[in-house]
Amino acid sequence: MPESDLKAPREGPANIEALRGKLSEYLECAGRPLTFMEVCGTHTVAIFRSGLRSLLPEGLRVLSGPGCPVCVTDQSEIDMALSLAKRDCVVLTYGDMLRVPGSSGSLLKMKGEGAAVEVVTSAIQSMEIARKNPEREVVFLGVGFETTAPATAVTLQQARRNGLDNFSVLCLHKTVPAALSALCSNPDLRIDGFILPGHVTVVTGLDEYAFLTKKLRRAAAVAGFEPEEILACMTDLARQVAERDFRLSVWRLKDVPIEGNPAARRILSEVFEPCDARWRGLGVIAGSGCRIAEPYGEFDAVRKFGLDPAEDVVDNGCRCGEVLSGLISPPECELFGRVCTPLAPVGPCMVSSEGTCGAWYRYHQ
Repeated sequence: MPESDLKAPREGPANIEALRGKLSEYLECAGRPLTFMEVCGTHTVAIFRSGLRSLLPEGLRVLSGPGCPVCVTDQSEIDMALSLAKRDCVVLTYGDMLRVPGSSGSLLKMKGEGAAVEVVTSAIQSMEIARKNPEREVVFLGVGFETTAPATAVTLQQARRNGLDNFSVLCLHKTVPAALSALCSNPDLRIDGFILPGHVTVVTGLDEYAFLTKKLRRAAAVAGFEPEEILACMTDLARQVAERDFRLSVWRLKDVPIEGNPAARRILSEVFEPCDARWRGLGVIAGSGCRIAEPYGEFDAVRKFGLDPAEDVVDNGCRCGEVLSGLISPPECELFGRVCTPLAPVGPCMVSSEGTCGAWYRYHQ
């Protein structure tokens, strides 16, 4: 996308009250209520924690979509991780994944029962653990979107160079644009505009989202995580709808390179290949996953251990899928705040610190 296509590139934050006034003006011009969706867990928390929701004018609804990587990890994927722990593998994961429920419990429950499940803070740390424990099979859970996938890819490159044959990755990485396309195709969900994550865009570049404005005629804008940036983004989304002028814009104090990070994308394309992926509550979305490419196949835990994700889903009353789709708000789930709480989560949206239900419980009660 040429830079000249950007309506308002890289402008800094403006006064909150001025932005609220402009937002109200554009909503009035639009002539109907508008619905925007953010698709980033950090945006979810930033909006709740800053109190932005209380400042939004009447007629604007802001939904939290499938932006939390922990929340969108499917139950069948958790079940594969549980099966690895049962096989006496050392399973390494980021902290939030411990409590995400599978069909027969969680990694935290298995850890309590003696399984070798540990928390790591980086992918490369998991490789070091494998190096120090050559007698054990060590598996890292690769979870997250375009922001964390490059670190997993670099780790796989190093593992290959070092011939680390007791190390593998259960690759659960997903990509954001395909999920947005799937949401737009849902006839029950009318989203007028998307608040796009700035940190993902730093890797992908803006071209990945051009289909929203050019093909689907939806408003779209990239925002940073400061309240002023998010409000400025919402204001421009309302302007795009009111003026029928759909152009991707950027509202972030720090630069978002239009071309993204070519080095990161090159590594991703070398190590991973697109595949269909199952999203919790959303089903299978074509081309939305990252599969470990053949040259690195020996480090693919799915192939190494012959894992096969089950399609059966245990119905425990959890409505996280509808929350992630923007079809309901957390309090509309019968379990929210009664059976399902941050201390005793039933669904992943209550587990993660960036999950919609968890944020709603902490900041909106």
